[in-house]
Amino acid sequence: MVYFYQFILSFFASASFGVLFNAPRKALASCGVTGAFGWIVFYVCREAGMDLILASYLGAIGLSVIAIFYSRHKKMPIIAFITCGIIPLVPGGLAYNAMRHVVLKDYMTALEYGFEAALISLAIAMGIISTEMTDQVLQTVRKKLKKEGV
Repeated sequence: MVYFYQFILSFFASASFGVLFNAPRKALASCGVTGAFGWIVFYVCREAGMDLILASYLGAIGLSVIAIFYSRHKKMPIIAFITCGIIPLVPGGLAYNAMRHVVLKDYMTALEYGFEAALISLAIAMGIISTEMTDQVLQTVRKKLKKEGV
């Protein structure tokens, strides 16, 4: 039942950001599903005891796969789905804590939070990039095989 609640809440978070980012109305539900799927992958990995950074990477891969599917299915740019879908994974709380500790002049704690937020952000970016690059390679191979008649 917890997974259902996690899915629903992350769906509404992603779809709501779709409204804020002026995503097309016909894409809002798909944006929500994209974000919810990425969050569920992240949540399952964390529940299994996986590291926060690796779980973020895998969550980004999950949402990118769904975003690629929806962009082809709805014939829309992939950025609409990734931008909304990434929202549940963004380490906003860590970045906030880093800035809070800078203001409090607790620089070592701020550095820890900031470095962790940067690593998670990098993992999310790498997850999206690696998925899109893999997709591009597969598309190229598929076109070459089709051209050769295999």
